[in-house]
Amino acid sequence: MPPQKVCVVGSGNWGSAIAKIVGFNAEEKPELFDREVRMWVFEEKVNGRNLTEIINTDHENVKYLKGIKLPQKVVAVPDVLEAAKAADIFIFVLPHQFVRGICEKLKGNIKSTAVAVTLIKGFEVAEGGGIRLISDVIRSILNIPVAALMGANIANEVAQENYCEATIGCRDMALGQKLKAVFQTKYFRIVCVQDEITVEVCGALKNVVATAAGFTDGLGFGDNTKAAVIRLGLMEMIKFCEVFYPGSKLETFFESCGIADLITTCYGGRNRKVAEAFAKTGKPLLQLEKEMLDGQKLQGVPTAAEINYMLKAKKMEERFPLFTAVHKICLGELKVDKMLDCLRNHPEHM
Repeated sequence: MPPQKVCVVGSGNWGSAIAKIVGFNAEEKPELFDREVRMWVFEEKVNGRNLTEIINTDHENVKYLKGIKLPQKVVAVPDVLEAAKAADIFIFVLPHQFVRGICEKLKGNIKSTAVAVTLIKGFEVAEGGGIRLISDVIRSILNIPVAALMGANIANEVAQENYCEATIGCRDMALGQKLKAVFQTKYFRIVCVQDEITVEVCGALKNVVATAAGFTDGLGFGDNTKAAVIRLGLMEMIKFCEVFYPGSKLETFFESCGIADLITTCYGGRNRKVAEAFAKTGKPLLQLEKEMLDGQKLQGVPTAAEINYMLKAKKMEERFPLFTAVHKICLGELKVDKMLDCLRNHPEHM
C-alpha cells in the first residue's frame, strides 16, 4: 500500500494541536503516511496577513495555538476541495455546526476508498425530535467509514506534549489500528474500542456537565459541590446512552473518552471557564464567548439545546435534571443560582 495522504479538516485550537501530532507522525513514518499533511483553514486576516500565509511561512497558528511550532510539512490550504485532494484519511475537527456544509462541498470529490475520524463534540438536530451523531452526518453524506476519537485532551496541553490519553471508537478494529498509527506518540497514547457510539456521545455530553460545573464555580461553591455535579452528570451520561443508544457498554465510560475527559473538562476547558464568568457577571453567554475565546466556540451551550430537543420530544426532561437545568439557564428560563435546586431531588437520590 502506498503512503496514505492525511487531511485535517479544521484548524482551530484542537485542530492545530492534532495537526502537529499528525505532521510529526507523517515525518516519522514515511512508509505509512505521505509527508505532506494538508490542513483546511478558514481564511481570515491576522495583523493584516492571511492566516494560511502565516501558518505556511512561520509554521505557527498565531490565532488559535499561539507559541506552538507546527511541522513544516503541515500545509495550510484555504480551499477545502484543494485540501482534500487525493486524501486517504480525513480528520474532522471543526465546530459541529459547520460539518454538514463542509461535507456537502466534499461530496463526490473524494476517493471512494477514503476513511474518516471525527474529533468533533456535538450533535445535529434531526426532524421529529431526534438528534444525529456527527459521525452519522459525515457517513451519510460522504459514504465512507467514520470512527471517533475522544479523550481527556485540553488542546494546549497536548500541543505542549504533556502526557495524555485518548480513545478511538471504531467497530472495525483493523481500521482502528490504522487510525491509531496516525495519532499515537510517546506523549499521546491511544486505546481502541469497538463501542464507537458511546465514545462519540461521551465527547458531546461532557461539555454540558462542564457548563454546570462552571456555574457552580461562579456561584462560589467548592469541590464537594463540583464532585456531586460531576457524579450526577456522569450518571445522566450513562442513562442517556442506555435510553437512546442501547448496546452501549458501561466499561467505555472508564476509558479516557469517559470519566477522564469529564473530570478534565469540568476543571479546565473553555465551557467551564465561560460558564463561571456567566455566573459571576451575568453577561450573555455569546458575549462572553466573543470576549474570552478569541474566535473559538462554546460547545456546551448548543449541545445542551440539542439534547433538550430530544428530551422534550420524548417527555424525559425530568429524568435528566442536570442536562435540563443547564439548557434552561442558557436560555434564560432559569436563574443560574437555582441550578442546585434542580439537583437536590435528582432521581439518583430517590
